[in-house]
Amino acid sequence: MSENRRTHPNVPGVDQSDRIVPVNLRQSGRTPVEMLISTRVRKSPFWHLSVEAGCWRATVYNRMYHPRGYVRPEEGGAMAEYRSLVQGVTLWNVAVERQIRVKGSDAEDFVNTVITRDATRIAPMRGKYCILCNDKGGILNDPVLLRLAEDEFWFSLSDTDLMLWLQGVNTPRRWDIEIDELDVSPLQVQGPLSQKLMVDVVGPELNDLPYYGLMETEIDGCPVLISQTGFSGEKGYEVYVRDSTLNAERVWYAIRGIGARYGLRVIAPGHHRRIAAGILSWGQDMDAETSPFQVNLAYQVPRKKSAEYIGKEALEKQRERIEAGDYPFALTMVGLKMGGKPITDYAPDFWLVSDKEGTRCGYVTSPWWLPELQTNIALARVPWDKSEIGTELMVELPEPYAERSGEAVAAEVCEVPFVSSAHPSAREQAKAHGRDSAD
Repeated sequence: MSENRRTHPNVPGVDQSDRIVPVNLRQSGRTPVEMLISTRVRKSPFWHLSVEAGCWRATVYNRMYHPRGYVRPEEGGAMAEYRSLVQGVTLWNVAVERQIRVKGSDAEDFVNTVITRDATRIAPMRGKYCILCNDKGGILNDPVLLRLAEDEFWFSLSDTDLMLWLQGVNTPRRWDIEIDELDVSPLQVQGPLSQKLMVDVVGPELNDLPYYGLMETEIDGCPVLISQTGFSGEKGYEVYVRDSTLNAERVWYAIRGIGARYGLRVIAPGHHRRIAAGILSWGQDMDAETSPFQVNLAYQVPRKKSAEYIGKEALEKQRERIEAGDYPFALTMVGLKMGGKPITDYAPDFWLVSDKEGTRCGYVTSPWWLPELQTNIALARVPWDKSEIGTELMVELPEPYAERSGEAVAAEVCEVPFVSSAHPSAREQAKAHGRDSAD
């Protein structure tokens, strides 16, 4: 590693020499703080409906309030929501996935310049999971990219204000396009009964919708775009409500009304299930200082794409070093199965990973309890030489997941995804792991 080895000031031993701003690994635990609801942060058109449905906690995502809990802990909490997701059907308020439209005669060329995959291979009325990188190869966002027409794309964003960056790229007006945010707010309908429910909502034509396929239709007279996508690892759909400031309530109540026949439950995004499927969360598992080669997204960097795109030179140099046996990053992402009491809620910290000798060397990014395997699972960052399947490590857990805060429990590097997934991105990642994309 670099002679100027950089470790976190509060956590000696975790190498962050390849970062400008180290990940904050201070173990602060849960804190008795109430979120301030104010005018500085947007409320989505579904916010009041989520509160009506029982939302009792939230976070901020894309400068918008984001529901993160409906079932109270004393009634089963997040794991009760999980059971509804994997056994029935659920409705999520994901309006925080803001829709940024790129439209104009040069839309395809512009999009092909800012994503690593080949935009020319995305047909109209189809979508694709994509990443955008900066000129150093750091991941800026990992949206689902929807192509509605030859000259129109929507970026369905993860947690970064990508619109400002896209507008900045085109500040010299090199491309004849418009870049703006739409009054479109998505809902997700996720779970094994989602297809039956959505057929009842919009009609049998939904049965013909392929993965990443798009269809224009109406719900209770309101125009919507539907895609077969989601963030759960289960079968599911996203419903993009057009003119959502006007139509949010009608669409919400229409889905909930028909959904009552199927036991529909309004829940927060199922992070436990997406971890099991190996689906990444921007800001948690990756950020703008993360290379796709560090987080099992090598398939997003195709060799066959001849067109130039932002980050290409840096990413190709990274690939060359990896193929030469010179891994250029301090840490890489792995899956872990680990001990401790069941982790049944969001982690407030990046919990620390040690080797078998007790030397801290990495950190957990996304942990949860997986009932199907009766074990805690996690995505984690560890040194390359500790990333092989079967490597034994330790994870320092806080109370109540350990007998005492900071107790180290046994962990083992394992394959990702942890369980099979109906989610197209997860299956695509699993299929392409260690290989190039089909692009």
